[in-house]
Amino acid sequence: MRRIQDLVPDHAKDLRLNLSAIEKTDSLTPAQLWGTVLAASIATRSPRLVREVEALAAEHLEDGVATAARTAAAVMAMNNVYYRFLHLASNDAYAQLPARLRMQGLATHGVPQVDFELWSLAVSAVNGCGMCIDAHERKLRAEGATEAQVHDAVRVAAILHGVATVLDAEAAREGAAAA
Repeated sequence: MRRIQDLVPDHAKDLRLNLSAIEKTDSLTPAQLWGTVLAASIATRSPRLVREVEALAAEHLEDGVATAARTAAAVMAMNNVYYRFLHLASNDAYAQLPARLRMQGLATHGVPQVDFELWSLAVSAVNGCGMCIDAHERKLRAEGATEAQVHDAVRVAAILHGVATVLDAEAAREGAAAA
């Protein structure tokens, strides 16, 4: 995380400190932690953060696990928009219609279900889909995940979202100064 911390400017030093604490998270296995970091980073849509995290994740995750984390980010990017719409639309008739969205990745990811659900929850938190957050939190608790694991996955996602916001703002400032 040191490489990413070094990119965070002084006005966001709280984020730098929070980044340093991510690797000290003890409720998540290394695969759960780094899969959460990767999936949440992708959800932020920050090119710079994704590049940095991809390099770090390669040091901590087997290829299949990293692919599953990317799958969680991809499927949740679609599902979060759809299910957030269903949740926010005042017309309940939409919820009665078939979603007709391909979601094979939810069943064919090849990692422990708890891990995939943690990553899906983290992405759903970044994307702000309450319906998905509730569904994944319930599934995690039914699968035996602890409240600490759920909390830590969302905390990691929150930190990375903050870092992405700062890095993208800095890139915009640098671009404006060059123009």
